Amino acid sequence: MLNRASTALFLLLFLSHGCTGPGSNGTTRLAHRAIGPSPEVLALYEAWFGHPNHISIGYSSQDPSEITSQIRRAQSMGISAFVVDWYGDREPFIDKSYALMQAAAAKQKFHVAMMYDETDQDDGATDEAIADFTMFHDTYLASGSPGHEAYLTYEGRPVIFIFPKGKHTDWLKVRQVADRWKPAPLLIQENLPGNDAAAFDGFYAWINPGDKGWAADGGNWGEQYLTHFYQTMKANYPNKIIVGGAWAIFDDSKAKWGLHRNIAARCGQTFKDTFSFWRREFPQNDPIPFVMLETWNDYEEGTALEPGIPSCGSQEQNQSTH
Repeated sequence: MLNRASTALFLLLFLSHGCTGPGSNGTTRLAHRAIGPSPEVLALYEAWFGHPNHISIGYSSQDPSEITSQIRRAQSMGISAFVVDWYGDREPFIDKSYALMQAAAAKQKFHVAMMYDETDQDDGATDEAIADFTMFHDTYLASGSPGHEAYLTYEGRPVIFIFPKGKHTDWLKVRQVADRWKPAPLLIQENLPGNDAAAFDGFYAWINPGDKGWAADGGNWGEQYLTHFYQTMKANYPNKIIVGGAWAIFDDSKAKWGLHRNIAARCGQTFKDTFSFWRREFPQNDPIPFVMLETWNDYEEGTALEPGIPSCGSQEQNQSTH
């Protein structure tokens, strides 16, 4: 593994350098761009460790000292926010973990955002999402909520990510409720827009081997997928927020739900390629707002970047997302 110092240097190098994208002449400028010269770096965070339904990784997601340590390590690597999986009242353990994370983030001048995991139930998905969003707003975004000032915003609005499961939610109805908040949130959906694109303010790339599918040797690392994602967003949805995706490896062999899917680390090249991929499609003076690292600590699907970026000297195919 790379040690933490070299990992931080690696990230900083690719934030400020790397391959230059296409020129801006004759192209449509993005409606939503990075605040600075490069995208803000986020990392997806799993808050379920310490619960008996998940593997033991040596720490609890509810240990305040561990949370503080993780935030400091993330900051040293150029990461500005954790995007925490959250399930509403379906997962009380994760809700408590989220509360601890937001409070700690405020103390460390770090940011936190919620990724809402949609229910996979057929009935009542829309009502459940509305109830969960209302609960989240009242508990974590209201002015009196502990650590609310740490919540990630963009253009003055809180950013909420959506991870679709059952796909039975009427997001236009959820959007109508959320639009009553002051300020209304930005809703960011996974993958490319579908029939309900109007309900969302943006879209994020997620770990995907591309149309060729999962290769036995892990060689389909996502080049085709990212090309299609960025080119489609740039050409057809330049008015939406674009959140890039970056990953180093995938191996779900340790997950209860695993399907023996694999993306090889390629001696660290997979992370290098995915992290800087946005530069292939966007000019240097038109950077996308965010790139999300996938993931900080999902050891069950083998994507954790917390220990470092896999190198040729590490057991890159045997590490233990979402």
